[in-house]
Amino acid sequence: MALMSEALLAALAKVNDPEIRRPITDLGMVESAIVDGSTARVHILLTVAGCPLRDKLRSDITEAGLTVPGVSVVEIDFGVMSQDQRQDLQKRLRGGSQGGGAEPVIPFAQPGSRTRVYAIASGKGGVGKSSVTVNLAAALAARGLSVGVVDADIYGHSVPRMLGVKGLPTQVEDMIMPPQSHGVKVISIGMFTSGNAAVVWRGPMLHRALQQFLADVYWGDLDVLLLDLPPGTGDVAISLAQLLPSAEIIVVTTPQMAAAEVAERAGAISLQTHQRLVGVVENMSWLPMPDGSRMELFGSGGGQTVADSLTKITGARVPLLGQVPIDTLVREGGDDGTPVVLSDWDSPAAKALNAIADQLAVRRESLAGKPLGLAPARR
Repeated sequence: MALMSEALLAALAKVNDPEIRRPITDLGMVESAIVDGSTARVHILLTVAGCPLRDKLRSDITEAGLTVPGVSVVEIDFGVMSQDQRQDLQKRLRGGSQGGGAEPVIPFAQPGSRTRVYAIASGKGGVGKSSVTVNLAAALAARGLSVGVVDADIYGHSVPRMLGVKGLPTQVEDMIMPPQSHGVKVISIGMFTSGNAAVVWRGPMLHRALQQFLADVYWGDLDVLLLDLPPGTGDVAISLAQLLPSAEIIVVTTPQMAAAEVAERAGAISLQTHQRLVGVVENMSWLPMPDGSRMELFGSGGGQTVADSLTKITGARVPLLGQVPIDTLVREGGDDGTPVVLSDWDSPAAKALNAIADQLAVRRESLAGKPLGLAPARR
């Protein structure tokens, strides 16, 4: 029986916690696992009593237990971690304690971070910035990358609905486990407010919220983190530059020249924050007509104008990453919670968004511990 119990533990090691995405055996969640005759008895410790993914765990554990030779019945008993056990889990995930009163550590701001951080900005509202963000996130996740989204538009948060996020964050001590949808981890102030309540905060509160989203949320090992910024160059954009100076900016605009002029100001903030401009996305570029022609409802050339202007202002090349046509499927996908890049990948808008995602799907390599092949200059 001892050998069968060891086989049961080996099978459970293949079961990942649905939120943390690491084996339950590594997280201290398996308090006991024994095989008695043809029955596997497993006692699991949940991080919180009301774990919303209990049924998912039950299903995965049952499936794993039945792979053990001789086991035909799996009995699962759920308990709850003690405070000490939750604190131990927090230390495991964070690689140690930050200590009381210490400034929260933002993993993406550390020198060895390999996470590519993209801040999606716009000069004004209504240009489809959030639609671009959620579709890029879903497209990158569909390519096998580990992706997270911070809905940093505190006043106008809309990402959870557009990504179809149903669950709420789970708290383990002072650490927050973000819900996921379409393979994307998401955090938003809308998950912490009652109903559709308005958020009325000044600058310091906005800064603290963004800091908590970046430091207190357990993101795991992300390849890409996208931040959906509020329009303009206000408090959140300034806080982002302080908290994540290595974040790269993508500017979203429409072809309309009035919108393009405002978008230039949003991109030009990089001169003061010293952040890199990745490029410009022109949204709502045209409306495809049944006969194959294009109707340019908002004019033309705004995106390229912004890219050229920012190139001149910054002295570095700022490309036009792509032009996304008007497509009712984008709106429908946002309302239904299924981004168009997943639901209608062959549509014109999805093709344009996927082409932009291809340019962003690069994981930053850390230079820590790597020989650079440099030698001191001889005098």
